[in-house]
Amino acid sequence: MECAGREPNGRLPHGPADSLLLAEAETVAVGWMLDFSCRCLCRHFCEGRRRDFEWHRDVTQSECGARIETHQMKTVYLCQFLMRIAEGKTLDSRFESDQKISPLESALSVWSLLEQEQSEPDKLHEDICRLICIQAVAVHMEKGYFKEAAEVIERLFPESELNETLRMKLAMITKQKDPYHPFFQSFSYNLMVDKIKNYINIFLNEKTNCRLLKRWTWEEDQKLKEGVKKFGVGKWTKILLHYNFNNRTDVMLKDRWRTMAKLNII
Repeated sequence: MECAGREPNGRLPHGPADSLLLAEAETVAVGWMLDFSCRCLCRHFCEGRRRDFEWHRDVTQSECGARIETHQMKTVYLCQFLMRIAEGKTLDSRFESDQKISPLESALSVWSLLEQEQSEPDKLHEDICRLICIQAVAVHMEKGYFKEAAEVIERLFPESELNETLRMKLAMITKQKDPYHPFFQSFSYNLMVDKIKNYINIFLNEKTNCRLLKRWTWEEDQKLKEGVKKFGVGKWTKILLHYNFNNRTDVMLKDRWRTMAKLNII
């Protein structure tokens, strides 16, 4: 006897609507796995458990290559950032096609992407950026690579008024070939890691609060439909200002509209 709801060949019914639902389920599952892996990376990084960190790093790298929603990019960037910071003192580790770029320099590039995801810059972001720059130079000097340290300064501090004082200070220390200069002690690698741990705690708290707001209500869907009808697709900021969406962001509105379109409920 055939099971009810199955086709004669024993397969479950499959059509365009089923494909959309499956795609939606896969996207949600990837998001959950990415969030879990990121939390594991953060915990192991903060606790200094390198072997556990490396295991979850390998798992997370495969998940970062999967289909990622726009609102999950900050999570991806943090994972990529921590992977590079964890190898900060291993100068033969490479994350860029340019073999000269050290792990900390690569981490700095990812950090700039994280900063772009920030609503507005703050002192913690600025402190971490400055510490990474300093330690990118200090790590080379600790290993006696003074020429390479000078090249790092040239890459990180192009001729401009921006950070000119810091550039000159690092250039002077590099010429002195003093890896134990008091300046490096004041802006140490451990201080950089501690600041990053502070950022991780803030990030995880934000993720927890966001998860509480994740489920969309029927009323919110109706407001979104009405807003798109009135202002048009893509006018997410204008729609957000016109209606009450319970502390959601314009990116959340964009992602929800895309999900509703996939499910054919618009």
